[in-house]
Amino acid sequence: MKNELKEKSIRVRENILKMSKYGGAFIGSALSCCDIILYLYDCYLNINKTNLKDPNRDFFFLSKGHAVPALYSVLIEENILDNERINNHLSIDDNIYLHPNRNIPGIEYHSGSLGHLISISIGVSLDLKLKNANNKVVCLMGDGELNEGTCWEGFLIANAYNLDNLTIIIDRNKIQANKKTEELIPLEPLEEKIKSFGLNVISIDGHNFLEIENALNQFYQNNKPKVIIANTIRGKYFQELEDKVDKWFCKLSENEIENLINNIRNL
Repeated sequence: MKNELKEKSIRVRENILKMSKYGGAFIGSALSCCDIILYLYDCYLNINKTNLKDPNRDFFFLSKGHAVPALYSVLIEENILDNERINNHLSIDDNIYLHPNRNIPGIEYHSGSLGHLISISIGVSLDLKLKNANNKVVCLMGDGELNEGTCWEGFLIANAYNLDNLTIIIDRNKIQANKKTEELIPLEPLEEKIKSFGLNVISIDGHNFLEIENALNQFYQNNKPKVIIANTIRGKYFQELEDKVDKWFCKLSENEIENLINNIRNL
């Protein structure tokens, strides 16, 4: 499984880079969370091209919507989205935009303005609980997104309603826009803060598929939601992009993309 996922993660990163030449994209943020999204769709969530409208499917919500190139690329890898459509990125003839929208197969809800999809995720999780359904709900958030008060209100409500069918993953790449999170509005000690809201919390390496697997399958008997703090690196695997605060929104030339792709193929 590990080698297969690694090969898929390389292809996902290649497609993320390709989208940056059509007007640019938030590729740094996409590269920090693409391993998480890939594992979710490939190994954990019951979501595929045949069940996108099935009420028994699982639900994934990308709250950090600017990282949508990662989701587009994973949807392509899972044969939910046609590969050719990445060439339509930002085209007026398609819906492959800078943020998720429901005109794209496999995307449950629009997102862009931060701090909102935790509320949507909670609503879906509560509805499923009331129906005694077994669907899983996962919401992926950014760490800078935690500056929004709605996130912390969501933690309170998720705890109050014992939403153990909800998993919240925080992409902890420690950069928001073009500044380090701890230099702007410090989040640490993040794990202890979230635990104080009554949620189960675990911190992992968000690029390690085994740690992602173990965290998602971790069982708690207290009927509380799970929060996974996934420590990641913005621009992971590309030296020119890794952990760079100025590599927020990138528009790359074809030569730059080709060089970056050649480097990652040698991993």
